[in-house]
Amino acid sequence: MANDTVIITSRLPDALVDEIRAVATVVLGDHPATAMRRDEVLAHLRAATAIINQNELKIDDALLDAAPRLKVVANAAAGFDNMDVAAMRARAVIGTNCPDAYSADTATHTVGLLLALTRRLLEADAYVRSGRWAGEGWMPGGRWDGMSLAGKRYGVVGYGGIGRQVAQRVRAFGMEVVHHSPSETGEAGWLPLDALLASSDVVGLHCPLNASTRHMIDAGRLTQMKKGAILINVARGPVVKNDDLVAALESGHLGGAGLDVFEFEPQVPPALFAMPNVVLSPHMAGCTVESRQSAWRLCVDNVLAVLAGRPAKTPAFAP
Repeated sequence: MANDTVIITSRLPDALVDEIRAVATVVLGDHPATAMRRDEVLAHLRAATAIINQNELKIDDALLDAAPRLKVVANAAAGFDNMDVAAMRARAVIGTNCPDAYSADTATHTVGLLLALTRRLLEADAYVRSGRWAGEGWMPGGRWDGMSLAGKRYGVVGYGGIGRQVAQRVRAFGMEVVHHSPSETGEAGWLPLDALLASSDVVGLHCPLNASTRHMIDAGRLTQMKKGAILINVARGPVVKNDDLVAALESGHLGGAGLDVFEFEPQVPPALFAMPNVVLSPHMAGCTVESRQSAWRLCVDNVLAVLAGRPAKTPAFAP
């Protein structure tokens, strides 16, 4: 381990960095608030035996060819769609992730988006801040009526750790929950995707991004959804085709959308900005102090284990 070099693309707490420094050389970026650029990472790759990143760094053939000593890439994220799994396997490079670190907080953020949409919280906040309420007073006739969740159906697409925790939370509001995953779970409420879309009042995307889920929600699938239904995406942006989603909202077929991720983020379709029935957040669903610390801790544990010749605690894929 004494000859190992670990590249950390984003700043970790000093105490964790010191744990790595005790056994390896550490390379940190010069920009505390932002991740190292790819060209900066490439400049240090020849000596690198490990990389810790969020999941912003594309681990592809070009990067792997420049890193002949690389043993492990640790994502401080649940996803690992930045990793070319076949290319890493071919070079015996281990990929790790943090499958559960963000699950609970992502599920809670999902509920936040749902409540903001169904109770029109952003519109109401802006109205009060504008001073209009003070001038106009109370208005009868349902000006601020939202949608009750009790008795509505929430369709969970991707019934893993996050999807299951979302199901627990929305049941507390009296919602019925159905779910879809690529194979039947054996649990009550599993539906084929088409049936789930057609029958759900709210559809939540909680699935990984892979070849089968990329653009899974397109114009055809959006048309299958109930008129007035709500779509929530806290999975990965490319699961939904941006243009098709905008069209479904503009036509009135969709009743609203809560979006934490976007197909070409950080670029967001400008048409969404003017829609009062859309709530946007900047890919932050799992971001809490506690979840981030848990993910960093796990990344360091994974890297130290691999460099010591031990199995990774949370490999993202089979070797």
